[in-house]
Amino acid sequence: MTIPATDATTIQLIDVENAHVARNYAPLPVVVARAEGAWVTDVEGKRYLDLLSAYSAVNFGHRHPALVAAATEQLGRVTLTSRAFHNDQLGPFADALAALCGKDLVLPMNTGAEAVETGIKVARAWAYRVKGVAADTAEIVVAGGNFHGRTTTIVGFSDDPQAREGFGPFAPGFVTVPFGDAAAIDAAITPATAAVLIEPIQGEAGVIVPPDGYLRAVREICDRHGVLMIADEIQSGLGRVGTTFACDREGVVPDVYLLGKALGGGIVPLSAVVADEAVLGVLRPGEHGSTFGGNPLACAVGRQVVDMLASGEFQTRAAALGEHLATRLDSLIGHGVTAVRTAGLWAGVDIDPAVGTGREVAERLLGRGVLVKDTHGQTVRIAPPLVVRATELDWAVEQLRVVLAG
Repeated sequence: MTIPATDATTIQLIDVENAHVARNYAPLPVVVARAEGAWVTDVEGKRYLDLLSAYSAVNFGHRHPALVAAATEQLGRVTLTSRAFHNDQLGPFADALAALCGKDLVLPMNTGAEAVETGIKVARAWAYRVKGVAADTAEIVVAGGNFHGRTTTIVGFSDDPQAREGFGPFAPGFVTVPFGDAAAIDAAITPATAAVLIEPIQGEAGVIVPPDGYLRAVREICDRHGVLMIADEIQSGLGRVGTTFACDREGVVPDVYLLGKALGGGIVPLSAVVADEAVLGVLRPGEHGSTFGGNPLACAVGRQVVDMLASGEFQTRAAALGEHLATRLDSLIGHGVTAVRTAGLWAGVDIDPAVGTGREVAERLLGRGVLVKDTHGQTVRIAPPLVVRATELDWAVEQLRVVLAG
């Protein structure tokens, strides 16, 4: 089912987009024109509660005043120098982010996929220059069901046919094991293994939360074998799950954090690889870079994001509201919902096929003023901005209840 747009302006804008933008997405038929906090407004003036947050890039809400102020102030000074020169925002941003992560060094990039690609390069360089792995033989253990981005290297170790098929040949050097199975990771490690790369919680897969103790077991296995533990916290990190990082839920500190999305405050693309000198120090000038990576505009916004996280306010809010949301969603099980998985303000809701597909439910919710997005057929993801109110969550769940009842 596709809900037809009825407003002439909406139809025109969608038609223009379809005519001139490559069709790599299948967006819901809503054209957003303005946004603030947890709400967006379309070109017709209709308001919607945003329960997607741009896949967690808008953790702090749309146009958070402190983030807008940081960006506006920096726009009036300087926005881009490239890394050919120093700028006055990069150092303070890196210092603050390193402290938040408890690490030595930060390598700023732009997108999440760039952070993952950078992490792969760093892990391989570390394997050759520190661990002593034979040249061009390093392997990285990854988890089935993963989503780390859409570059050809990354989709090469994805098991999602839609992401992978038709884009080969793919780079070698990756070994896939089931997500949540620490013993399988242990068995997959060889003398050539450089790293284990995992999402602490798999977001695109449907908010798949691993068994308790999994991350602690992965940390122990990596320590015992002398390989790097790389945590892709691009979606799960920066307050989303009620802690600064999803790894914090088990008291685990990876060797490498991969960060992105919310790091840019929903204003600019900003990602980072964060690790100690012993790991990131393997890179030499000229071996890796980015024209926009570490630009002063992004760093000014990112520095404000780190300042906001340092207070703990957003983590506490996500934890409390997450419990509230989980209780409300769990009440839907058996009433059009077959399963619910939650971690802080992040939920995967599996829709009973008798009710419809995840896409159909998302379209029906659109008609009731709620924005969500489906994944893998039957799952609807819920990830509201962390500034959302409990009463707004209650209203949204009630809209879902109505939709499920038909």
